[in-house]
Amino acid sequence: MARPKMLKLREVLEEIDMSRAAFYRMHARGKAPKISKLPNGQLRVSRSDLDAWWADCEQSAA
Repeated sequence: MARPKMLKLREVLEEIDMSRAAFYRMHARGKAPKISKLPNGQLRVSRSDLDAWWADCEQSAA
């Protein structure tokens, strides 16, 4: 089974056009996609979690 695609936080921020500070505020409120922290301290977001979050945002806006 293939591992899920993991995006760097920078890539996620570029895709959703959001600042790092705004993303962290959303994350603190539980309104951002799930973040995984690697042993080296880097942050990743799975493509599937980001896509699900996008779909939820679109549904909430409708």
